[in-house]
Amino acid sequence: MQLGSFYGSGKFVLSYELFPPRTAAGEERLLRHVDRLVEYGPSFFTCTYGAGGSTRDRTLDIIERVKRMYGVPVASHLTCVGATVDDLRQYLSEAKQRGVDYIVAIRGDPPRGQREFAAVDGGLRHANELVALIRAEFPNFGIAVAGYPETHREATSPEVDLQNLKRKVDAGADIVITQLFYNNDDYFRFRDRCEQIGIRVPVVPGILPVTSLSQIRRLTSLCGASLPDDLIAELGKSDQPDSQFCVGVEFAARQVRDLMDRGVPGIHFYVLNKSEATSVVLSSVNMPSSIARLYP
Repeated sequence: MQLGSFYGSGKFVLSYELFPPRTAAGEERLLRHVDRLVEYGPSFFTCTYGAGGSTRDRTLDIIERVKRMYGVPVASHLTCVGATVDDLRQYLSEAKQRGVDYIVAIRGDPPRGQREFAAVDGGLRHANELVALIRAEFPNFGIAVAGYPETHREATSPEVDLQNLKRKVDAGADIVITQLFYNNDDYFRFRDRCEQIGIRVPVVPGILPVTSLSQIRRLTSLCGASLPDDLIAELGKSDQPDSQFCVGVEFAARQVRDLMDRGVPGIHFYVLNKSEATSVVLSSVNMPSSIARLYP
C-alpha cells in the first residue's frame, strides 16, 4: 500500500520509529520489542541511522529483517549529511532492492563538531532537493518528511520554517511526521497553519513517551521542544526510574487519547528501541492488541 493511501483509508494509522543497534545482541533485544509492538497492528516501521550515515548498512539490515519476519511495510531514513547525489542514488537503489517501501527524507543535523550544515561537494543542501531526487528517479517510494510544531532550531522564524516544509511537500512528500511535542495545542496550531498555506498532506503527530527526566531534558534540548512545567514537576517528585516511568506514560496516554479524540489521522511513536512505554500507552487508550493488521 502506498504511504499516503494509509491515511486516506479512514483507519487510524499507527507507526513506530526504530534505530539500528550497535551489536548483534542489541539487535536481538530490539526484535523482541518489535515482536511486542506488532501486536497493536502498525501500518509501518521506520528506522533511522547514526550521525553522518554511520549505520546506514545496519539500518537496511534491520528493516529488511523486520519486513521479512512480520510482513510490515518499512521505511528507511535518508539524510543529505556527508553524501553526494551519487551516494544517495546508490543507497536508494540498494533500499529498493532490499524491499524498502518508503523513505523518510530529511536534511540531517550538522555532524558533531560543526555548528552549521554544509553540503559536501556534489551533495544536496536541503531536504526538498532530496525529496525531488527521490520522486524523479525512484517514484515507487513513498516519502515522509519532518515538520516542527515548535519551529526548527535553525529557522529564522516560524513563517520561514513553514515555507521550507511547503517546499518539501510541493517536491513530492506524501506525509509530514512531526518532531516530538508535549503540548497538543502546539500540534493543532501547527496543523492549522499548514492548511492555511496549502499543505494538504496528512500531518502526523510524533510522540515520545517520557521514561526519564534526565533523558527527556537532553533530547528536548537537542530538538528544541518544550516540556510543560506540570510534567517536569511530577517527574521531579521522585528520582526512582519506576516512578518517572509511570508519570511519563500516564502523561503520554492522556496526550494520545486527546489527539485521537480530536481526529488525528494516526500517531508515530518514537519508541527508542523499547516496547514497554509505548505498549502501556496503547493499552491505556484501548488500542486493541491483535496480530490482525491494517495492511494485506
